[in-house]
This record gives sequence, C-alpha cells and structure tokens, in this order.
Amino acid sequence: MITIDQYNFQGKKALVRVDFNVPLNSDFQITDDTRIRAAVPTIKKILNQGGSVVLMSHLGRPKGGPEEKYSLKHLLKPLEEIFHFPIKFSPDCVGAEALEMATNLQPGEILLLENLRFYKEEEQGNQIFAEKLSLLGDVYVNDAFGTAHRAHASTAIVADYYPHDKVCGSVMQAELDNAQRILNYADRPYTAIMGGAKISDKILVIEQLLDRVDNLIIGGGMSYTFAKAQGGQIGNSLLEEDKMDLTLQLLKKAEEKGVKIYLPTDSVIADAFDNNANTDVVASGSIPDGWMGLDIGPESRATFADVVRTSKTILWNGPMGVFEFENFAIGTKTIAEAVVEATKTGAYSLIGGGDSAAAVTQMGHAHDVSYVSTGGGALLEYMEGKQLPGVLALQLDETPLT
Repeated sequence: MITIDQYNFQGKKALVRVDFNVPLNSDFQITDDTRIRAAVPTIKKILNQGGSVVLMSHLGRPKGGPEEKYSLKHLLKPLEEIFHFPIKFSPDCVGAEALEMATNLQPGEILLLENLRFYKEEEQGNQIFAEKLSLLGDVYVNDAFGTAHRAHASTAIVADYYPHDKVCGSVMQAELDNAQRILNYADRPYTAIMGGAKISDKILVIEQLLDRVDNLIIGGGMSYTFAKAQGGQIGNSLLEEDKMDLTLQLLKKAEEKGVKIYLPTDSVIADAFDNNANTDVVASGSIPDGWMGLDIGPESRATFADVVRTSKTILWNGPMGVFEFENFAIGTKTIAEAVVEATKTGAYSLIGGGDSAAAVTQMGHAHDVSYVSTGGGALLEYMEGKQLPGVLALQLDETPLT
C-alpha cells in the first residue's frame, strides 16, 4: 500500500474519496465539521506538491436521485473558508460536464463533485459507474475510512482502474495505525469501555476484546440486557430479550480469560424518555415498572472512572446514557473526564467514532485524548477482524512505478 508521503503528486490530478458526510441543520449549515477538517492535510499535501484535487463524497441517504438537502454544494462555502480560495463545483459527479471540469483543472485547484449517492450505482458497487469516476483523475486517493467497510464504487471498485496509482490518504493511514496500536501494541492495564443501545451491535468486537483487554466496562442501554439476564428487574429499560443467553456466555468467557467485567451497579432512572422526566437513582437490577434506566448512577460513575484513571490503554465506543439529554449525560461526561485525566498522565486513548466521538467533541475534549476515530462502523468491523473493502482495494498487485 502506498502512503500519501510516498507518492509524488507534481502535475497529477488526484481523485480523492473523502468522507464529507457531515450533519447539516435546517439552514444547510454544518453543525460538526470534524470530518472535513480531518481531510485537510491530505488535500493540502497534494496541492502543495503541485497537484490538483477532485473531491468526491456522499452526504446523507438520498432515496432515488438528487435531493436538495443532500447536495454537496452546501459544503462549498465552508470549504472555501478553510482553503481561502474559490472551489469549483460540478453539479454532477459523472458525465460530460464533470469530465470537462476535471480535464480543465489546473495545479493548485480543487473541484468538488456532487453527491455520489444521487446514483444508486454508487452503493451497488457498479463497475461502469466506477469507470466513469476513474476518468476524472490520474491518481486515486482514498481518505474516507468511515466508508472503508462498504464495497461501493468510489470506495473500492474505482481503485481497480489505478493499478499503480492508488494511495492511502492521511486520515485512512492514521485510522489504521491507531486501530493497530489498540489491537496489537496495547500497554497494560488495557480497558475497553462499551456503551450504546444494543449489545447486538457490539457482540463481535466484545468477543475479540476478551482476548486482549484486562478490563471491560459496559454501560448504556446494552447493560440492561445483562441486568435482566442475571435476574434483575429493569422496568421499561432497553432490552434485547433474544440476547440474554449471549450476555451470560460473554460473562462466563470473560471469567475464563481473566477479564474483569464492570457492569453498572446503579442507574439514573426516569418515568419517560424525556429530559424533563421525573428521575430517581436505584440499583440497576431493581428498576420498577413504568421506569427506565437512562444513565449510569453515581456509584457506577465513581467505580468506572477509577478503573479508567488507572489504565494505560483505553478504547471507548458508545455513551453511558442518553447523553443527548442534559440530565442523562453525567455518566458519559464522567467517563470522558476520566479518559482525559488518564491521557494526561501518559495513557493512550482511542475514541471509537460515532456517538462517543460526538460526545467527546461536544464536551470540548477532542484534543485532550490520543485519537478520535472518524469511522465508527468501519473501526468496529476492523476490530472484529473483518477485511475492509476500501483498505483491501489499496493493496498493490506489484511494485508501483512511482
């Protein structure tokens, strides 16, 4: 695999797959530009070497063709503010106009293509569509780790048309390097924190982690399936009934492997899924009917934070409660602060994308941890031991002539 530092972009037109799938508000303003800013070093590297850049990305989940709210033209102004010069925009990502604009692109210029997912062929991994995209650049750069687990036309298939000229961007490289560190080079004690709504989303990665970690902290909605499986009462809390046996198996495996599992001992409960609901604090296995657990309680917060603070490697994926509601964000905030504290005293911390990344960013701690992943789903699949199509596509068949 060729890294961005090993390729000379002088006089080259780089077709760069970025992950600009950013959240927009009702006025089409970006509410979190983390993914865009992450791609800036790759783009600047190409421009500074005398190359030009054709940017392609998806945005949202358009159904059956172009939709105004998913147009990448909404990203033009924010991009121009970052790069301080006008950026060209093609109202289509393939076809005569896109090809003409790409052909006329001069060194130092950027062309942004319209949303790839306005074509169903993108997600289908269509060969003809990929070939049309390949006409727009001399070298292919994949810097979209967040979509690397999808075998889409722009993330995997298009690479076939660049046998010697396919390059791993700086975001992609950093994601792979940091994931490798967590998987294979972790200092101990090593603690993984798993949260979020569903155990089913995290089963495979938890099984992989049981061979690697010393401590596994489980919080969020998924913890109530564990509580119920152990004979507790969880009221109206989230439950995956068909996964109860599995939770007991995971606990048994952890014990066999000498991994210490920490489950919440108490919960902040509410009588409705609402920030302003009535609340109480009870033991996690003693939640009355009509009430639901929406955050970990003070005892659990203290225990979890102590474990985190004494760790040397920390992986965090998934919030401890409904952090979008201020009254149920204390558990997630406590964990974030403990991770920051541990990092300051020399621990390595990886925040595994998705809601965890959003929480850390929202709380102003994005620069206080070792690495914040931009690709939640892709990172989880990589950690599960799966081959990612977008990464595999960058492997060279033979030594490149660069």
